Amino acid sequence: MPLNLEDKRAIVVSVNAAAAEALSAVVADYRGLSVSEMTALRVKARETGVYLKVVRNTLAKRAVEGTEYECLSDSLVGPTILAFSQADPGAAARLIKDFAKDHDALEVKALAVGGVAYEAKDIDVLAKLPTRDEALAQLMSVMQAPVAKFVRTLNEVPGKFVRTVAAVKDKKQQEAA
Repeated sequence: MPLNLEDKRAIVVSVNAAAAEALSAVVADYRGLSVSEMTALRVKARETGVYLKVVRNTLAKRAVEGTEYECLSDSLVGPTILAFSQADPGAAARLIKDFAKDHDALEVKALAVGGVAYEAKDIDVLAKLPTRDEALAQLMSVMQAPVAKFVRTLNEVPGKFVRTVAAVKDKKQQEAA
């Protein structure tokens, strides 16, 4: 069913808004996926905070104009699905990579982070980025380590003093006996 001009404008505005807020983007070829598989992919995308959209390439190119994902315009050829990470930078890459493990028909074309386009083979790097909570936990453990070591060092001074006094006491008791 052909889209009228207002529908096309609405799609471009919607995708442009998602691209403007996105932390990363993945472009994939969905040719060969069934309707039920696409529905399952969309459900997983909603659960993980990924904006997923099948868009005509001409509309997608217009939608990413002026955003940091304009670098993906060359990869917008053939049947294309756009996935924008809204929550954390690796969400879209993890979603597409995990779904592609079980569905060979889904093929990554390109991805972008921070205005730089990467090849499909680089999806592992982006997919392995920690989530926000994981990154905060790692940061807190790094920040906590020096403080914990400092506290152990401060605690060692009186402990060593007590052990020294106990050793002197034991030595005097042995000499007296």
